[in-house]
Amino acid sequence: MRTIKARPSRRQTAPHFGATPSPAAALRPTDLYLGVDGGGTKTQAVIVDARNRTLGTGVSGPSNPLRVGVQPAAAAVRDAIDRACAEAGVRRNEVAALEIGLAGVKRADLRERVREALAALHVDPIEIVTDADIALYGATNGEPGLVLIAGTGSICCGKNARRKFASAGGWGPLVGDEGGGSWIARHALQAIARSTDGRGPQTVLGREACEYFNVSTPDDLSTAIYAPNVTNERLAGFGRCVIEAAHKRDAVSRDIIAHAGRELGIAAAAVIRQLRMQREKFQVAYVGGVFNAAEMVLGPLREIVAGVAVGAFLAPPQLPPAVAAARMARAHVLRRLALAG
Repeated sequence: MRTIKARPSRRQTAPHFGATPSPAAALRPTDLYLGVDGGGTKTQAVIVDARNRTLGTGVSGPSNPLRVGVQPAAAAVRDAIDRACAEAGVRRNEVAALEIGLAGVKRADLRERVREALAALHVDPIEIVTDADIALYGATNGEPGLVLIAGTGSICCGKNARRKFASAGGWGPLVGDEGGGSWIARHALQAIARSTDGRGPQTVLGREACEYFNVSTPDDLSTAIYAPNVTNERLAGFGRCVIEAAHKRDAVSRDIIAHAGRELGIAAAAVIRQLRMQREKFQVAYVGGVFNAAEMVLGPLREIVAGVAVGAFLAPPQLPPAVAAARMARAHVLRRLALAG
């Protein structure tokens, strides 16, 4: 939602006649910065000014290049940026810098391919980082700390006071994503299978799964969940049903959510140890739909983190990821100005 309607002023100081502009003057920004947060479900772009006011936002479809491909991902990013520019009433070439955080771009070569696909934006510089990078910056507003992301998948990353970075998780649905939405959904489906066979306790999840996957009986689920159109994202959507069932006090659902919290806590503990932050005080922020389970997931998570670092505390992120990306873009420009003198 657009929060500031007025466009920022563009005050420029003209050099004296015959003077040669300094390198810093040549890099003088327009005071507009773009940030993009792209994932497997949607892409959001935000334009901020030098006072960190949001001038415009834009939303488009998924932009994880591993899921949708490089060109469709780049197209979604361009669409979100154009929508944000339209709302702010600015042109792309008026933007001083662009920071894009995407899911699925751990590999440097993939980041470069996305950058090449976005060359026609005519924004310089363009920085492409992972969605975890912008989430971490936004979680603590650039201060030392950790962020846990648990949406479709899961990952924990952190940075200490010495600026060392570490992460745990993010291995994808086949070998990881513990505590994420698709992991919760898979465990729920396994519980349904056991319950249907008489190998496990009764649960309302069977009825919820039949409704979600549009089948008549739990016995039909084996056909539905292995259908070609059931993507990991579609599967993760059933995780929301598990959380709702847990809120309604279904014991099996609550056990799965508590297990998810412990897995997320284990990931956080691994990052804390890697960064040697056991004796420090810092924030562990949490982002993603799994945390709609509230204390059912936060309680077990908090218990494991406290066992490793007494000074760690859980809190929501200080900035949304897209806004964090825009502030990171501004920080890059300010560093270039400082280096230019």
